[in-house]
Amino acid sequence: MSSATPAPAAPRVRRLPLAGVLRMSRPSDIWFKPALSVVVSTALPNLILMALGRLDLAMYTMAGSLCALYAHNRPYAARARTLAWVVLGMIAGLAVALTAASLTDSAVVLVTVGALLAAVQKALCDATRLGPPAHVIFTFITSSALFAPQTLGQIPGHLALAAAAGAWAWLVGMAPVLLRPHGPERRATAQALNAAAAYVTARATGSVAQGRDRARVAAAAAIQAAWQSLLATGSRSARTRRALERLVVRAEIALAAPADTDPERLRSWARELCGRGPIPVVGTPEAADELLGAEAELAAPARPLWHRLGPLAPLAVRTALGCALAGYVSLALGVGRPYWALVTAASLYQANIALTWTRGVQRVVGNLAGVLVFAAVIPLAHLAPAALVLCCLAFNFGAEALMGRNYWLGSVCVTPMALLVTEFAGFQEPGRLITERVVDTLVGALVGFVAAVAVTNRRAGDRVEEALAAVEHARERAAGLLATAGPDPDSRLLATPSQAPLALESARRGLAAALVDLRATFDAASGEWWQRALPQERVVRAEQAGHRTLAETVRRQGRHLDARRSTSSEGVRP
Repeated sequence: MSSATPAPAAPRVRRLPLAGVLRMSRPSDIWFKPALSVVVSTALPNLILMALGRLDLAMYTMAGSLCALYAHNRPYAARARTLAWVVLGMIAGLAVALTAASLTDSAVVLVTVGALLAAVQKALCDATRLGPPAHVIFTFITSSALFAPQTLGQIPGHLALAAAAGAWAWLVGMAPVLLRPHGPERRATAQALNAAAAYVTARATGSVAQGRDRARVAAAAAIQAAWQSLLATGSRSARTRRALERLVVRAEIALAAPADTDPERLRSWARELCGRGPIPVVGTPEAADELLGAEAELAAPARPLWHRLGPLAPLAVRTALGCALAGYVSLALGVGRPYWALVTAASLYQANIALTWTRGVQRVVGNLAGVLVFAAVIPLAHLAPAALVLCCLAFNFGAEALMGRNYWLGSVCVTPMALLVTEFAGFQEPGRLITERVVDTLVGALVGFVAAVAVTNRRAGDRVEEALAAVEHARERAAGLLATAGPDPDSRLLATPSQAPLALESARRGLAAALVDLRATFDAASGEWWQRALPQERVVRAEQAGHRTLAETVRRQGRHLDARRSTSSEGVRP
């Protein structure tokens, strides 16, 4: 960061934000993709069931159809795997819920099972970095299924319906590959270029230090996301990946030398990537092979899943406790659908208490507005089954179209959609539905937040220390390679062209990832309660030193490549 002014010790209890909680932001560049996908994936099963007169089975097909909401930002090779796992995970959770529903009528037991499922789903989605809508859809489906009348003999047929709808959702999610086979990675690279251009512009216009720091953090995160996207493209996209890698390197160079970068050139490349034309040519193929070395990173073993689950234990405990208590309180109040309170509590839990509070406010506001929308449209939905199906599809589209603007705005559509789904099994009295939804929303939000306060993440400070140590280790490794290579591009760095540049590139990539992780870890810990003061000054110094080392590695490799191109063109793959 640009300022290392020491900060006073943080209070044990931090203020909860209110300003800006309901402020709308710009929609995602691809907001229409999940919106259209969920409509298409839901429409076909619902229309078939309507034609057969069995809309009461729509809950089971929705379990599979809603899988189309996931993985829209991933390259198609990775998307195929992710969607398959999402469908399998959805079916597994549904199987557990239906089995529990068939074995017991105890609402307390069912709420307990639902809370445990929600905790497992939360932990797995966070550990695998599944992305939005994360665990909420899984919890919505499994919690609803827990309170659906069920027998053991019906379970295979209901799971088969979910699997068939899930297979259709997989096809819908993969369909765009026929039109733009490299669309996701092109978008990720374009976002990195635009973020780098924003940082260069902020430096050139003399923005305040805080604004420049935010722009640099955003650019570093976008560049890291672009690398992750490119590394997930698969071997069949090697040529396209290398062309995009050269553009990501240009974004990195912009961070290292903003004064020597033309931001409009970066934005021009980004616009070309967002179109259907060829990828802009930057540098030479030889430069890409020597500078990047992505194949080495692709061959590196992945970190085991259980290593990533450990730090998520406090969030899993929060989810289990909050969901269980919300369900129990709802039962005590005599609400007929306690799973609504359970799902509300599950939807709150974010990386820290401050974000959990923000999500709680958004959820309450959105749900209260949503029940008013439901009251307005329910007469239309009662006209015919086709009207009911069309209303649900419209709210499905609206939820995904608006969720990116602000969570509360998307909830305005999610709430009437969830209420209309109950109508698939038969007519429901609207007044009672509205009352129960309001009560469960308030209960789930209040009890869920209390559980978050009670179960604090005391390891948040330790994780900041670990992230600081990782940054320092990565910086020392990169600095050591720079010192070994020497200031002359014709020195040892050129003596072993097949290894030294790749080692420096690997060190640079590791340092960049460590800096992004440090910022994310520190920001998450800053919103947590009941912990010691965070080492803000040390974080600032570590970021300053890390970015200086990153800049030097980029400049050194640029000089090295210029020297290599001027002295030799042999030993380089096309």
